Amino acid sequence: MRMSRAFSTSLREDPSEAEIASHKLLLRAGFIRQLGAGIFSYLPLARRAMTRIENIMREEIDRIGGQELTMPVVHPADVWQETGRWSQIGDEMARFKDRTGHNMVLAMTHEEVVADLARREIQSYRQLPQLIYHIQTKFRDDPRPRAGLIRVREFTMLDSYSLDKDWEGLDAQYQAHYQVYFRIFNRCGLPVRAVGSDTGMMGGKEAHEYMYLTPVGEDTLMFCDSCDYAANRQVAYFAKPKPEDEALKNLEKVSTPGVSTIADLAEFLDISPAQTAKAVFFAAERDQEEALLVFAVLRGDMVLNETKLTNALAAHGTKGIKNLRPATDEEITAVGAVPGFASPIGISAENVLVVVDDLIPHTKNLVAGANEVDFHLRNTNIGRDYEANIVADIAMAEDGSPCPQCDGHLQAQRGVEVGNIFKLGTRYTDALGASFLDQDGKPQPIIMGSYGIGVGRLLACVAEEYHDDHGLIWPVTVAPYLVHLVVLTSKDGKAEAAADQLYQALCKEGLEPLYDDRDERAGVKFNDADLIGLPLRITVSSRSLQNGGFEFKRRDKDARWIVPQSEGLAAIKDEIKKLNQEIQSRFNM
Repeated sequence: MRMSRAFSTSLREDPSEAEIASHKLLLRAGFIRQLGAGIFSYLPLARRAMTRIENIMREEIDRIGGQELTMPVVHPADVWQETGRWSQIGDEMARFKDRTGHNMVLAMTHEEVVADLARREIQSYRQLPQLIYHIQTKFRDDPRPRAGLIRVREFTMLDSYSLDKDWEGLDAQYQAHYQVYFRIFNRCGLPVRAVGSDTGMMGGKEAHEYMYLTPVGEDTLMFCDSCDYAANRQVAYFAKPKPEDEALKNLEKVSTPGVSTIADLAEFLDISPAQTAKAVFFAAERDQEEALLVFAVLRGDMVLNETKLTNALAAHGTKGIKNLRPATDEEITAVGAVPGFASPIGISAENVLVVVDDLIPHTKNLVAGANEVDFHLRNTNIGRDYEANIVADIAMAEDGSPCPQCDGHLQAQRGVEVGNIFKLGTRYTDALGASFLDQDGKPQPIIMGSYGIGVGRLLACVAEEYHDDHGLIWPVTVAPYLVHLVVLTSKDGKAEAAADQLYQALCKEGLEPLYDDRDERAGVKFNDADLIGLPLRITVSSRSLQNGGFEFKRRDKDARWIVPQSEGLAAIKDEIKKLNQEIQSRFNM
């Protein structure tokens, strides 16, 4: 590709809207342009890099038996209504009506479509297992798109879906994906960690996320400093302390004027926050029903984990919840509780659900609110003074929390989720009636798994990992072009002739370079080469020819060296081979 004919141009300054390094550099180097909030055009350089990533994905999923297909971006609402997700998913799902008034959906994922295909195509156990996948556009109306391609509304994903006749088959396909996803990320040069995660709106019984650790990440991951325990903070467990057993003491009402926070309460009564009970209120919004007030109680030295709370409600069988939000003071007082001085003691309203952290039953004589302004109660105890509808782990793991598996401690790190895998089970096939006849002729539900990687996000994370003050530094496996051929104008035209000859030779070998044949100063060309970040730069100039041939420079190193013209093509192939070997060696492939 001759840069004199390139569609995109580079930018000299960082765009004002760019927040992180990958966003700035992908804009400046002419890879992407923003059309709207979280909506980007992928220009030719980005498209070539993404195609290389997608081809790696195809190769690796094909290795474990994948069959590629293409599923629609636009779905009739019917299949989403059959699984219940039409009403369970909020405003992030883009809904519209077609010209006949039929409800439609812009795809944010494809579990419903796969289950629909399965019920049409699979009849017998002899047709299982199956593994199908596609690389397709999706839309999620994220209210807070940010950081360039890290968090967008329109995006492309690799989605693979496994279909099995039994749970052992799902376990095998899940494990195959677990390993092959590491191969995909490794081949792209991106270091990732797999962590246990929440199944979220996908449902199912088990899930893992692949995390690229970086300070710009929005997720918090918890890693043990002594063993292999790793989990997203949303679902991370930690070893909770074992309080000393003590006799129950009598309730005692104490005046606590102006004391409405745990910290102030502990200081006022000269006790530890661990000797207090914290009340946190949420309103669980439900379809066509009054919101349910969720009264969560945990020890005062701990932080509530909303994901764990949501999962506890689901496990309890609380139906129809669309959204969990902080309750208003009006909603709290309506059930007889007092904000800042609340406890579940004396609360008996119908639309209240008391959820207690599992440490509370083992911790005696806690100080809690008296449901009266400026008063608290000493020596409150579950079972004697109040009852809970649900007892579950709803506390957040924090940096330094004890590991649940060993004597180590958890460390918090930030990360970006670049992939995820889910054991869906029969959640979707039960809902849509996707079944098969087993060896005895009896119908059985097909067991599903779902596995995904965001292509644009992966590209952005590679850019985040590989850059310096001058620009991008693409791994050889992802780079849109492997060679950046730069010609500097010569008076006698010999440099141009030699560069054209090398360009043609590379194209003939299937190694088309990005050829900077523009009428620009050397400094401009070299700056753009550093900004775009292709693995190998070849400079052809009067000086290089006088010195014996072509000047070679790797983007990731400072050294320059001259290669004779006659050896140029072979030397380029050799460097590309070395670059590939370095990736393989680094990731033990």
